[in-house]
Amino acid sequence: MYLYVLQFSFLRIMSKRKAKEAHLPIGECIDQVHLILRKRFCHQQLPDKLEGVEAQHKHLVELLKRTAVHGESNSVLIVGPRGAGKTTLLRSVLRELSEVTEVQKNLLQVHLNGLLQTDDRIALKEITRQLHLENVVGDRVFGSFAENLAFLLDALKKGDRSSSRPVLFVLDEFDLFAHHKNQTLLYNLFDVSQSAQAPIAVVGLTCRLDVLELLEKRVKSRFSHRQIHLLSSLTFPQYVARVQTQLSLPDDFPDGKFVREWNAAVATLCEDKSVEDVLRRHFNSSKDFRSLHMLLMLCLSRVSVAKPVITPADLLDASRSCLADAQANMLHGLSILELCLIIAMKHLNDVYEGEPFNLQMVHNEFKKFLQRKSNSMYNFEQPVIMKAFEHLQQLELIQPADSSSAKTQREYQLMRLMLDHSQIMEALQKYPQCPTDLKQWATSAFA
Repeated sequence: MYLYVLQFSFLRIMSKRKAKEAHLPIGECIDQVHLILRKRFCHQQLPDKLEGVEAQHKHLVELLKRTAVHGESNSVLIVGPRGAGKTTLLRSVLRELSEVTEVQKNLLQVHLNGLLQTDDRIALKEITRQLHLENVVGDRVFGSFAENLAFLLDALKKGDRSSSRPVLFVLDEFDLFAHHKNQTLLYNLFDVSQSAQAPIAVVGLTCRLDVLELLEKRVKSRFSHRQIHLLSSLTFPQYVARVQTQLSLPDDFPDGKFVREWNAAVATLCEDKSVEDVLRRHFNSSKDFRSLHMLLMLCLSRVSVAKPVITPADLLDASRSCLADAQANMLHGLSILELCLIIAMKHLNDVYEGEPFNLQMVHNEFKKFLQRKSNSMYNFEQPVIMKAFEHLQQLELIQPADSSSAKTQREYQLMRLMLDHSQIMEALQKYPQCPTDLKQWATSAFA
């Protein structure tokens, strides 16, 4: 009997190993790689435990728990540069609080964003929608914002009307709410948090260190002045380690041989000198992991059955795409006439040291170029040139020098060129079948 158990255990272990070492067709492996890594890059999964922000995490948990469990109103600002982990910290705290039964039953959440809720009317509609009170409000008309908000909070009171359900207001891009007329939303939220009307917590997220200076005196006096600062302490070796972790496949991948080869290739990739240079450039420009995920996603898009690993060249191309100049790329799609006008503008910029110009001056500069050419391919009628000039303005490659010029006749409206020397020269080099005389004219213009 004992021998039979041993044999059975051995067979189970061997079958597990065989299952683990199962070889899938290369196409299926690549599909699985895309599925796993795309999910990782796009869904921004929370780590099990945040590192380096333990004190801030504990502070925020205690603060929100006092509101959710004990009905104590609070307000706090989370301040830090983009990519420092402000949203991640808040999401981690809310995940931890959601495991507390009392919080799960009672706490309501309202998430607002300064980029979306651009005025208090829109913000109030969004608050009503997220609290599911559209039917309660109906066609009711309110005299003021404060009256409307008080009605919403009153509608959330429990059956015995003795206490309201706690509400958490999260204001992302908090500094943009300070630009609303009279800061009515902020004033009323902070006013409620200071009084005993209803238990609410107001959490603002911003990357502006001077955010308190934007607040009016009456708003500032009602704010608790609690601030949680997050400063990125990430080092370059940690950044590279994060890249390797993000690109590595998990141990439970269906094909054991493929996962070992893939992870070994990723480790080799991260040790490459050219890759290190690319990653250092991105690290110095932004420590935001969202931009890193964009870079890695572009690398992943180049993985196929014919090329089943990420190479240093892929990372270099992806980096070029991420750091590409959108305005310079726009020049590649311009017509020859529009390109001529851009060169004429650049010449005027050189001659008049960046002073504004108008269409008439650009046209005269273009005529000087035409006088040196016998070729008729550059001869265009005035209305066609006007149309090309207007198209450049629509693309925002040129912009009015000031608002007063809008009243002036179109030919004489003063404009500024929004491109520099290097952008124009690079565009001319990459422009498909660019005439040689245009390149010569551009070069002479910069002489």
